[in-house]
Amino acid sequence: MKFLDQAKVFIRSGSGGNGCLSFRREAFIEFGGPNGGDGGRGGDVIVECVAALNTLIDFRYQQHFKAENGRPGMGRDMSGPGGKDIVLRVPLGTQIWDEDYDTLLADMTEVGQRVTLANGGDGGFGNARFKSSTNRAPRKTTPGWPGQEMWIWLRLKLIADAGLVGLPNAGKSTFLSAVTAAKPKVADYPFTTLHPGLGVVSIGDEEFVLADIPGLIEGAHEGAGLGDRFLGHIERCGALLHLVDATGEDPMAAWETVRGELEAYGGALETKPEVLALSKVDAMTEEDVEALQDLFEEETGQRPMALSAASGLNVRQALGRLNDHIHAATDARQAEEEDAEREEGEPVWTP
Repeated sequence: MKFLDQAKVFIRSGSGGNGCLSFRREAFIEFGGPNGGDGGRGGDVIVECVAALNTLIDFRYQQHFKAENGRPGMGRDMSGPGGKDIVLRVPLGTQIWDEDYDTLLADMTEVGQRVTLANGGDGGFGNARFKSSTNRAPRKTTPGWPGQEMWIWLRLKLIADAGLVGLPNAGKSTFLSAVTAAKPKVADYPFTTLHPGLGVVSIGDEEFVLADIPGLIEGAHEGAGLGDRFLGHIERCGALLHLVDATGEDPMAAWETVRGELEAYGGALETKPEVLALSKVDAMTEEDVEALQDLFEEETGQRPMALSAASGLNVRQALGRLNDHIHAATDARQAEEEDAEREEGEPVWTP
């Protein structure tokens, strides 16, 4: 299955049916009169969050979604049937934006969540609605209300507990394949990862989801390389594992480049807890690794871990640190939610 995290689609709700103009007149029945029914209501456009999807690939092959129109009213005071709703099923973590990408219409963060994007038009009134004591034979009806239509953007932001960041070829895919059952593409050249990958990490009795995004380069927030399109997938992460290639030409500059792109992107990525690690240390001597660690500690104030996904060096320790940060972020979020609920439940004082 191909990965698609962004799609533009057109939606249109159904229009309401017209009211009916009809009179009841039967042989041997003394009293007749208007009996035109109302038109049916148009169908709605609904978005539903489901657990069985992890990509927006379905919206590449179909971009137009239209709900059914309501049927016209009929005689004998019969209302027209309403139009059927149309349901767009999207994966967990999908955001829905307006056509200009300025307004967030909905954020699908829970399985089973349903949002109505476009309401169907109401049906028109039949002439039976306009009968009165002074107008016994009205010939007035009203048309159904038109439906709503718009273009929307669907953007998928993966729901992951931790994310991997770093320059291209920093060892992110190798690390993901070593600690999870995921099988990302691994090669000795940059940009082997062209779309985000997910894997489930098991630590004792606990599990968390780890996301690998394509490598960043300088200017990514302005669209350079693969751009900042995939940075949105780590906005929901509780912690980041920043991998720096210890065998690169200038590991310190690599760290500064990625940190600069995280800050330029926004979304509070630069404030997320970060575990800094030097990757591929199995290809270096212990003296060179320690010297590089000392340099990072002197320049950044934190001592990076020496890590090798190929040999397993300090892999479990890095996962343990990530798990601790995830627990801390979860506890903080729950405390904020409890405080918000407590504030909403407090009575408002009035003089």
